[in-house]
Amino acid sequence: MIPNLVETVKGYAAHEKTVFENVTRARTSAMEAGKTGNLKEIGKAENALSGTLKTLFAVAENYPNLRAAENFLELQKELTDTEDKIQAARRFYNGNVRDLNIRTESFPSNMIAGMFGFKKAEFFELEEAAAREPVKVQF
Repeated sequence: MIPNLVETVKGYAAHEKTVFENVTRARTSAMEAGKTGNLKEIGKAENALSGTLKTLFAVAENYPNLRAAENFLELQKELTDTEDKIQAARRFYNGNVRDLNIRTESFPSNMIAGMFGFKKAEFFELEEAAAREPVKVQF
């Protein structure tokens, strides 16, 4: 979806090449970080991607024809939906981590957790407060 959005915008704003390259680079970095399983790397990569997408939407504001393009509007809606799903997945993950951590510290489940080597897990947290909100686009 993101590459399609980038291609749509490229057609209207060819001279904003660095913005598109940064979005593509950030997307690739986020995908690679997702493969590592390291939550801190994933968080940093997703923060970078969110920042570059905000830049992309700022470029879109400078091109009225782009904002009116049906494909762009549809892709923009899909991107917002994806951001909402990512936030929901983070909340779900953190809820399960909270439950696991409580059980590994509470009697009698802490005895079983100790026997099987279960340990407390880390919460998935975003460092930037702005990254916690979906990408907002104003026309």
